[in-house]
Amino acid sequence: QVQLVESGGGLVQAGGSLRLSCVASGDTILFSTAGWYRQAAGKERELVARINSGGSTYYADSVKGRFNISRDNSRNTLYLQMNSLEPEDTAVYCCRALSDRVYWGQGTQVTVSS
Repeated sequence: QVQLVESGGGLVQAGGSLRLSCVASGDTILFSTAGWYRQAAGKERELVARINSGGSTYYADSVKGRFNISRDNSRNTLYLQMNSLEPEDTAVYCCRALSDRVYWGQGTQVTVSS
């Protein structure tokens, strides 16, 4: 069985940076695509960024130029580097990965103060 566990969230001042990590544990598995989603209070969940096995990436317009997604297969880890954070980035961030099925992490809270 596979579990995805996020970490790296916290409270940061506007303009600051955070790096989120998502570690896959349990059975060894190669994900064809993986990404980060977020859900702010009172809003619907949205795709923030994703990366496939070939390294192609996608970013939501709201985070382009500020966020960077990457993966380290040797460490079974997905990253989201978040720079120039804004209060609007405040949300619970979850990682999602696809192999034989879809896997979700439990989420990590990111709060950006003004």
